[in-house]
Amino acid sequence: MKRFNKNQLRTLIVLLSLVTCFPLTGNSQQKLPTKLKTSLNAYSFNVPLMKGEMNLDDLLEYCAANQFDAVDITAYYFPGYPEVPSDEYLYHIKQKAFLLGLEISGTGVRNDFTDPDPAKRKASVELVKNWILAAEKLGAPVIRVFSGTADVSHLPRKQVIEYMVADLKECVEFGKAHGVIVAIQNHHDFLKTADETIDIINRVDSDWFGLILDIGSFRNDAYQEIEKAIPYAVSWQLKENLYLNGVEQKTDVAKVMSLIKKSSYRGYIPIETLGEGDPKEKVKIFLSEIRELIK
Repeated sequence: MKRFNKNQLRTLIVLLSLVTCFPLTGNSQQKLPTKLKTSLNAYSFNVPLMKGEMNLDDLLEYCAANQFDAVDITAYYFPGYPEVPSDEYLYHIKQKAFLLGLEISGTGVRNDFTDPDPAKRKASVELVKNWILAAEKLGAPVIRVFSGTADVSHLPRKQVIEYMVADLKECVEFGKAHGVIVAIQNHHDFLKTADETIDIINRVDSDWFGLILDIGSFRNDAYQEIEKAIPYAVSWQLKENLYLNGVEQKTDVAKVMSLIKKSSYRGYIPIETLGEGDPKEKVKIFLSEIRELIK
């Protein structure tokens, strides 16, 4: 056996300590501490935005006044949707958000990848691609898409999944080329459970594809489903209510935030308020509740 002198032993000890301090693989690195940021999903103001009682400038000013970190601006609140507005308008929104100290945490479109008509699915793919380009110009890191709501009861589920995954892969490759993550939202449509959603994400199999985790769209044990889905989340829709055994009830926000903090998720927590009442007041109340727990 080779013997080391004192100097060689010191060198060996130093080298071993460096290996301990700087792991050779990412898998052995320690988990980063939680870092969460608030965002508002524009759907909270769906009624006034759709009625023209409020525009995106007003939305940005509201978010800034209430100290949100970011805003998630759904594409159908841009004038002229589904067409993408002019660069001038996109850059106006981007500039205004920046000057107000807001980030744009994402956007999203209405698409349907369950439709058995290839021409209609192709139109959905083109819609997503067009808004990926818009997201790139806005500086939005993620675009939200859906599975779909078409009646496919006459088709084998496996067949629908196959053509849906093919369309998603095309969108994801386009998103990757333009620096925009594509994320599917579980929306109690074709995808109703965490397992169904995770299956699609695994089939697409890309670092540029993930989940918008909508806590209000699971219908069984929402907390259990949320915990199962968190590893795939790239953004959220945190809602005032969720479901347990098919019964709608107030979200235990502390419980949801505990699940998030135990996970490896870091990033935006967009909130979305629904139902009756003044959204300006509802958002303030819900944001206050979130802010106390996000620390």
